[in-house]
Amino acid sequence: MAMSSSAAYVGTTVSSDNLKGFILAVVSGAFIGSSFIIKKKGLKRAGASGPRASSGGYGYLLEPLWWVGMVTMIVGEIANFVAYMFAPAVLVTPLGALSIIVSAVLAHFLLKEKLTKMGILGCVLCMVGSTVIVLHAPDERTLTSVEEIWELATQPAFLLYTTSAIAVVLVLMLYCGPRYGQTNMMVYIGICSIIGSLTVMSIKAIGIAIKLTLEGNNQATYFQTWVFAMVAITCIITQLNYLNMALDTFNTTVVSPVYYAMFTSLTIFASAIMFKDWSGQSASSIVSELCGFITVLSGTTVLHSTREPDPSPLTDSYTPLSPKISWQVNGELWKQKDDEGLSPDFVTIIQQDYFT
Repeated sequence: MAMSSSAAYVGTTVSSDNLKGFILAVVSGAFIGSSFIIKKKGLKRAGASGPRASSGGYGYLLEPLWWVGMVTMIVGEIANFVAYMFAPAVLVTPLGALSIIVSAVLAHFLLKEKLTKMGILGCVLCMVGSTVIVLHAPDERTLTSVEEIWELATQPAFLLYTTSAIAVVLVLMLYCGPRYGQTNMMVYIGICSIIGSLTVMSIKAIGIAIKLTLEGNNQATYFQTWVFAMVAITCIITQLNYLNMALDTFNTTVVSPVYYAMFTSLTIFASAIMFKDWSGQSASSIVSELCGFITVLSGTTVLHSTREPDPSPLTDSYTPLSPKISWQVNGELWKQKDDEGLSPDFVTIIQQDYFT
């Protein structure tokens, strides 16, 4: 009887921890989603008076609005950090979908980046998928010291993932970045997402260490705690740098969902390898979580497909002159108007027959 009461208490505590993690993750998503927009406006202001971040400029560091966005993001990340203390990454990370919705809605009103009806559908899909994941999320694994986390981080499977991730990031940074970074957003977002998965693992380790320390089991005496801290700081700085470059180069409402999709996928994969989140769960629960995640990814894809591309930077300083065409049709003079475009078939005829 006593054993049954103890098990019930543990189950209640675990569920309570998941609820805390859920609330913190929602707050985090709201703040982070807002920070995308605030930072974007700051980057635009800084780019108007000096080199843009996408060109290697750091003028945004002197822009107060960018710092407001930075503080907002830090608040969101702190809430996210604390959420990882209470709930598994499989629950916390997908709830970042809220940041996409906040970012898309604010971009519609503040940045004039139009959100279409299909974009609204994408937001709804993100919310539905997140709800399914929350309802079937696994309970957090109980760890008693940072040494246990270190053993999980040094197991062969996770070491293989870490080595592969670092190798891919170096290729993207050193080879793809200089050549394709300005035209293909997957370069910058790929770096942010891969590094982000390692960031979450190290942050979760630090969060657990802090939680254990507050409970009276000091983890600051272990060197592993400080190794995780150094890894987290390095990864965060790298993420922020390349995220700034992606935001300054490409449309915010495209960057946000694509970054979320890649980051969440890689984080869940890394967490499943390192912390074995799905160990002990039933097949139906795992399938439900995967379905929820696929629904979220579908929502981000819909958002991505409905966004308008950013205008070419050349349009601000150079506008090509369109030729005016006129001819007679059935004795009447026809002239091209300024707001009339030429059909592709007509352009093809002109190109083929102009010099014959």
